[in-house]
Amino acid sequence: MNGRTVLERFPAGGPRGSWPAEEFAHARRMEGTPAEVVMDLATDAFLVVVPADPAISSPSVP
Repeated sequence: MNGRTVLERFPAGGPRGSWPAEEFAHARRMEGTPAEVVMDLATDAFLVVVPADPAISSPSVP
């Protein structure tokens, strides 16, 4: 998956107002892990991913 490792999968059909994938990714970022959420259309799931190489992090948003 483009040099990324999947940490966790969350079904896309969660309850309204619930963002478990975003919450999980936020908790990992607070620990210093460059986690981000992507959508896997083939499985209709949100994936929390990190770069396979820990030296590579997500681009910063100014």
